[in-house]
Amino acid sequence: MINSVILMGRLTADPDSGQTQSGIAYCRFTVAIDRKFTDKGTGQKEADFISCTAWGKTAEFVSKYFSKGKMIIVEGTLRHNNYTDSNGVKHYSYNVVADSVSFGESKSASNP
Repeated sequence: MINSVILMGRLTADPDSGQTQSGIAYCRFTVAIDRKFTDKGTGQKEADFISCTAWGKTAEFVSKYFSKGKMIIVEGTLRHNNYTDSNGVKHYSYNVVADSVSFGESKSASNP
């Protein structure tokens, strides 16, 4: 089963990038995605925060052209990372492995 996803949101921080020991570029970043509804108690919009990882040329592109607050469109695959810690507690997390990314707004819109 392929878990393809498309996300559009804003980066919550500058991308965290580097290289593996074998020289492959990687980049980790989190995308904040506004929900379509507001909290009835506060009237505030809520957001989901999605962890993403990019590799190779895609990672280099994200590192070079995106920073905190920039709108990004991510196409990729949803992966789950379930593990049990040393105390026997199960942890569940999800990560999107980015196959491609693109700008979510024009340069003029992001630099008023």
